[in-house]
Amino acid sequence: MEKDMQQLLKKAEVLIEALPYIQKFNRKIIVVKYGGSAMSNEELQKNVIKDVTLLKLVGFKPIIVHGGGKAISNWVGKVGKEAQFVNGLRVTDEETMEIAEMVLGRVNKSLVSMVQELGVKAVGISGKDGGLLKVDKKLSNGQDIGFVGDVKKVDAKILYDLLENDFLPIVAPIGMDDNFDTYNINADDAACAIAKAVGADKLVFLTDVEGLYRDFEDKSSFISRLTASEADDLINSGIIGGGMLPKLNNCTSAIKNGVSRVHILDGRVPHCLLLEIFTKQGIGTAIIADDDDLTLCN
Repeated sequence: MEKDMQQLLKKAEVLIEALPYIQKFNRKIIVVKYGGSAMSNEELQKNVIKDVTLLKLVGFKPIIVHGGGKAISNWVGKVGKEAQFVNGLRVTDEETMEIAEMVLGRVNKSLVSMVQELGVKAVGISGKDGGLLKVDKKLSNGQDIGFVGDVKKVDAKILYDLLENDFLPIVAPIGMDDNFDTYNINADDAACAIAKAVGADKLVFLTDVEGLYRDFEDKSSFISRLTASEADDLINSGIIGGGMLPKLNNCTSAIKNGVSRVHILDGRVPHCLLLEIFTKQGIGTAIIADDDDLTLCN
């Protein structure tokens, strides 16, 4: 009996610890970029959706922006093509664009179903719907890589309308240019552009790494929190490379454009969102504004 009571008290302590964060972020917008291994593992997928749904039920206004990279590559292979990447961006010819739109549409509606199973209203849209995401062709170091878009405008009203009507928007990263041609958008880029446009309080990247390291080979060099200026210094030093470099550039860009906090989390950790947002320690890397008030760290 005493052991059971201790377990109950621990649960109560967890709830009490979360209270100030729930109060602080009540009615605030949080954009969650969802992709990587957490998307391909069914159990992790359900955990992420449960986390986002809980955030909504306790007062947040979440928006999910999802990728579909591994599933797209699988389908590209099924039609006898080979996935090609230049500087981390998928080379997207017309046929690959059709495949990407099909796969992202399936992923989108699957996530909608999972949210609605938990009793929350969700609406799945792509960046084409209502002209949500307008793009220009994106070049990779001057190289034409096909139908890959660079977001130039976000019609935030569409998302505000959904949020105000108590829907959870789930966005597939596809947009159109001025000629109404369809473009694939890097999901990180789409999430960053949306977070800036809606004035999100938080932007969260769910990734396949624990967070940011000064030296990835040295696990003791993990960075739990840094300012936008410190992030810029890391970028300019050349220490950060690979896929983390464009992600960190997106993080600092978001902070400089009004997003209060950006978090890089390991989506493979069950309930990483809740652990980062509702506990004092957190588990990932948080990028904050240079003048941020650290009295309530998360």
